[in-house]
Amino acid sequence: MIKVGIVGGAGYTGGELIRLLLNHPSAEIIFVQSRSQAGEPLHTVHADLLGETEIGFTDEMNFNVEVLFLCMGHGASSEFISQHSLPEHVKIIDLSQDFRMDTEKVYGLPELNKEAIRSANFVANPGCFATAIQLALLPMAHNGALKEVHISGITGSTGAGFQPSKTTHFSWRDSNVSSYKAFDHQHMAEVTRSLMQYQPWFDQPLNFIPYRGNFTRGILVTAYQYCEWPLEEAIRVYKEYYQEHPFVSVSQQPVDVKQVVNTNKCFVNITMHNGYLMVQTVIDNLLKGASGQAVQNMNLMHGLEETTGLKLKGGAF
Repeated sequence: MIKVGIVGGAGYTGGELIRLLLNHPSAEIIFVQSRSQAGEPLHTVHADLLGETEIGFTDEMNFNVEVLFLCMGHGASSEFISQHSLPEHVKIIDLSQDFRMDTEKVYGLPELNKEAIRSANFVANPGCFATAIQLALLPMAHNGALKEVHISGITGSTGAGFQPSKTTHFSWRDSNVSSYKAFDHQHMAEVTRSLMQYQPWFDQPLNFIPYRGNFTRGILVTAYQYCEWPLEEAIRVYKEYYQEHPFVSVSQQPVDVKQVVNTNKCFVNITMHNGYLMVQTVIDNLLKGASGQAVQNMNLMHGLEETTGLKLKGGAF
């Protein structure tokens, strides 16, 4: 059994990570840290865990683990690393944005860096929007065909984190849709760097408009660019690229968020419109966009099948 610890276990990603690891056949949770909830049972915060475990939150660290998941807010992970001397045997998977641009850390998108992840000691888990956008564009970059891209994406309210704010408050979010951080979203730097692993001469804009949706979880991304390929060639390229990646499925049918919510899957749909290739991806922002991908990375780092503990089915109704 892989002994794991979770630092910052009271948020949405921490809760999903606990749920996955409790049902993982090769993992054992040693501790779940939270300064704000220390001494309380996990189910006092994560109500879906009632009856699942008697583990409680602690404010103490136990580095007698093999994997340490960091589920803290942005900026807190780098502070944690600077304040703690971690044993060399402890592998770290960080779910914040703190180390995603750090070239000394492995960027944890398995569909891009699977072999590097297998031998990594420190993995920076990708952002949720970044995951959905990269999975829409990586096959194009892999074939040197990426041009200026126009992208839109809508995400559920859990993407904004556990702490409530004006734009996650029910009264504001319900029956409402709004855009934010147009052309300036924080995930675009990691997206650009990943695409340039395949197409280093890429210097065209990624024009991204993100939207807040009036639902709790899930992401739908639409990306389109001019493309000389016929549709059949584009479908072949995408299927070929993802044939060794079990969580990504290319569909010729329209895709929607409900197909992937509560799973670690990404569905990809490709269509052609007057010379423009349009790619749509859907993921669960808390699973393939965060905690599920973190467990996928743990599996790879420990030589397990990457689907271990992640064979989850969505509910499309």
